[in-house]
Amino acid sequence: MTSPTNDARPRPAWTPSAAKPPLSARTMRATWRGLPPKRHRIAWEPGLTVPAADGSPLITDHYFPREEGDFPTLLVRSPYGRGVPWSPMYGMLFAEQGFHVILQSCRGTGGSGGTFDLWRNEAADGLATVNWLREQPWFNGTLGTVGPSYLGYVQWALALDPPPELKAMVVQVGLHDPYALFHTDGALKLENALLVGAGMTYQHHGMGPFIKATLRLKRHLKGIVNARPLKGAYAAALGQEVPWLEDVMTHPDADDPYWKGASAAAAADRPGIPTALITGWHDALVDQTFAQYARLRASGAEATLLAGPWTHASALQQGWPDVFAESLAWLRAHLCDDRSDLRPTPVRVHTGGADAAWQDLDTWPLAPATTAWFPTSDGHLTQQPPTDRAALTTFRHDPAAPTPSLGGPLLSLPAGARDNSTLESRDDVLTFTGPVLTEPVTVLGAVSARVSASADTGHGDLFTRLCDVDAAGRSTNVCDGFAQLRTPGGEPAHVTVPMSSTAYRFAAGHRMRWQISAGAHPRYAQNPGTGESRVEAREFVPVRVTVHADSALLLPQGEG
Repeated sequence: MTSPTNDARPRPAWTPSAAKPPLSARTMRATWRGLPPKRHRIAWEPGLTVPAADGSPLITDHYFPREEGDFPTLLVRSPYGRGVPWSPMYGMLFAEQGFHVILQSCRGTGGSGGTFDLWRNEAADGLATVNWLREQPWFNGTLGTVGPSYLGYVQWALALDPPPELKAMVVQVGLHDPYALFHTDGALKLENALLVGAGMTYQHHGMGPFIKATLRLKRHLKGIVNARPLKGAYAAALGQEVPWLEDVMTHPDADDPYWKGASAAAAADRPGIPTALITGWHDALVDQTFAQYARLRASGAEATLLAGPWTHASALQQGWPDVFAESLAWLRAHLCDDRSDLRPTPVRVHTGGADAAWQDLDTWPLAPATTAWFPTSDGHLTQQPPTDRAALTTFRHDPAAPTPSLGGPLLSLPAGARDNSTLESRDDVLTFTGPVLTEPVTVLGAVSARVSASADTGHGDLFTRLCDVDAAGRSTNVCDGFAQLRTPGGEPAHVTVPMSSTAYRFAAGHRMRWQISAGAHPRYAQNPGTGESRVEAREFVPVRVTVHADSALLLPQGEG
């Protein structure tokens, strides 16, 4: 652990800047409604230079209350630049509430020196920044961190060897494990990789270049995701090769030495730093948030969890009033000794579906009974266990016309709940539908599937989804999951597919539906069907998947 500098030693005098935050930040700030009233006038010190662990200059902006007083500090480190939306969302809003806010560009981004290398420098550079803070005349020794997505990862990285000044963290739709952002069960999350590549390559240059890059990626997306080989195909759309992205795409094995040190999960095993976690049911990082909460609770740490009806993007848009209020209450409680706005229970989840509403809970996950639902050969879903393990049905996945992805926990804007009717009309998508419910059914917790299946080539994928079918026949996705199917001997394999967690109430008159296919493209890179690498294969062959009767959808059903 890094030791703090003696606070009694002389510090340089500080003459506060009177500069207003940039006009773009003030303009965006003026558009927000439903936020707590501001408490302080604020000012801005842009372009400060902080030495990184290797001496590279980290360009840093300082937002602060323009009033006399002793205020705690928030550290926000980002590879996405220091302008809109970060400057108003974090610099302005939190300074208005009585915090010094340090908004810093990670190494190799936003004008900072050195080279950006995904995850590898964040722990050391975070500690170097805290060392710099100790020399500032306005730093009172009380530090918190806040931020979303990769801005959450840098918080966990700092917490691996936490400085004694760190008193609270707020991780919003954040990650601790880069591998899990880019791969599931050894399969590349292709759409995630491309979007993160575009964001980290261009967003720190400003919104104009980022928007232009995003539109270019959208225009070229079909050609990229269908390229054979996939490796290197992104370069034309991103305008350049991105070495870290190339490395991410070509290292699908979690045990590969490439990923050594990437995960900051061990930080959650420390009981000392109170941590608030915020996610959305359709956030691409929702499973990482639940894993973080489980580790924090197991360690005895003080932690809260908020799970809302959001995607990765909408949590910071439509959900921002709730996210900001939750974050502010936590930081005030632990940095300002003001617990007046904390909610009474550690867990709050939004239950979707019928009579959607927020629920305050004492713990997560709950422990409802798990109910097994079984597929039948005529497309039904029943609670009657099968009498044998016979083959139920077979379908063909054609790489020339891959099963498309639709909604769900994505980073892109089409994320979230969508009408699956057109998708389910395809020949390569199986559906098993339960009876009309005579009373509501609540699913609360981790959903999974146990699929007994084989692939005729020995190599395939399984994508399974829980849907809500209303009285008009509209099928809406609730949660889903993915796993590889490996059956080299031809015998069916028994594959457990985690399908994330949910809090959802199926209304009376609706039906539950289990959807099974052999892919979701381009959310996941296609399986070539031959056992070759997904990103290096040139030949892709059709795969025939057979599903057997001893498969089951496993639902943690609470009381209706």
